[in-house]
Amino acid sequence: MSVFLVGLIGIACFFVLVMARMPISYAMALVGFIGFSYLTSMPASLDMVAKELYNTFSSYSLSVIAMFVWMGFLAYYSGIGTSLYVFAYKMVGHLPGGLAIATQVACAVFGAICGSNTATAATMAAIALPEMDKYNYDKSLSTASIAAGGVLGVMIPPSVIFILYGTATEQSVGTLFMAGIVPGILLMLLNMGVIYLLTLFNPSLGPAGPKSSWRDRISSLRGGLGEALIIFILSVGGLFAGWFTPTEAGAVGAGGVLAVSLLEKRLCWEDLKKSLFDTTRTTAMIMLMLAGAVIFGRFMAISRVPFELASWVGSLPLPSYAVMGMILFIYLILGCFIDALALVLLTVPIFYPVVVDTMGYNPIWFGVVVVLVVAMGVITPPVGMNVYIIKGIAPEIPLETIFKGVWPFLGTIILCLILLMIFPGIATYLPSLLKG
Repeated sequence: MSVFLVGLIGIACFFVLVMARMPISYAMALVGFIGFSYLTSMPASLDMVAKELYNTFSSYSLSVIAMFVWMGFLAYYSGIGTSLYVFAYKMVGHLPGGLAIATQVACAVFGAICGSNTATAATMAAIALPEMDKYNYDKSLSTASIAAGGVLGVMIPPSVIFILYGTATEQSVGTLFMAGIVPGILLMLLNMGVIYLLTLFNPSLGPAGPKSSWRDRISSLRGGLGEALIIFILSVGGLFAGWFTPTEAGAVGAGGVLAVSLLEKRLCWEDLKKSLFDTTRTTAMIMLMLAGAVIFGRFMAISRVPFELASWVGSLPLPSYAVMGMILFIYLILGCFIDALALVLLTVPIFYPVVVDTMGYNPIWFGVVVVLVVAMGVITPPVGMNVYIIKGIAPEIPLETIFKGVWPFLGTIILCLILLMIFPGIATYLPSLLKG
């Protein structure tokens, strides 16, 4: 049996284990260990697993994950998201669909101090859904707008998915963060535009709220946007400026959120303990996925699946954009069944050599595309993590009602991807200034 065929069988076994409800991290590690053993030897495989587990869990550079995750949970439990929503509501709440539009702004700003789509969706669902219910918003629009806004939590830096992509491809996390800013803002504007058009032609979907005075709008800056901007400038701005390493930037950001929360008495002892518990649990899950992905990646490397795939793609009589479209379609299908973090760790070692080495695409640009396309999976059935989070917060709303409303927002993500394909400078211009 050829090594390439063994690799394909390993991939098939992985999907069988996932469908059998085995945790993805364990499935990757198990298939990688058995496949590596088959192609080399049991002692060599045991040695490889021991080294990779130790290297992953003892890596100082990966502690950045724990720091940014804690930063996000502190922001969630301290109620900073409420202030951000109040600010956004006062600015645009008077427009048709204004509350849903305000949710997009609040999600984007909260994402700048969070880095998680699940935390962003959960925070905004708890805050924005009662307000939209008060003004009789259509359930599909209100819930779907929050689910789609949660995607901004991984597009606007800091982003855990960008960190994982940078780790897997040895690209600069700071450069990836900068590359995500403009696409994240673009996606936010596209979401806002869709909401405005839907409610403009059918005002019953999202009635306009009362108009706030400029005095109220300015006063809301101090309690909402001001805090987020200070924290963002301290952590991510310091990373861009070269003041901090990514790990230090995460620690500064978490410390900034903690300091603001304590000074304004937003965080009680119980909430602090909850933030630490959730951070430990989430970080452990991510680190296990990383370790499993590394082991699976070693198996993929010796099976030569990525290299054979790259060679096959290079021989196709198709333009590069057509091949790229095929890869993105594969991501879209897989994203319907596999969690976003696991999907990045599973697919990047396979597709990165094809896209970057064979077709010559910019690795930073591809990172933004990967984050955007895997983010589609958090709002599409049957996995749709953001949708299930909102369902948990509003159990009386049927799942089909929420999924029914996500399709226009799925269209905005696809449009954003098309624009990135046509105009790659959307993602690469700011990083080029950083290098310059």
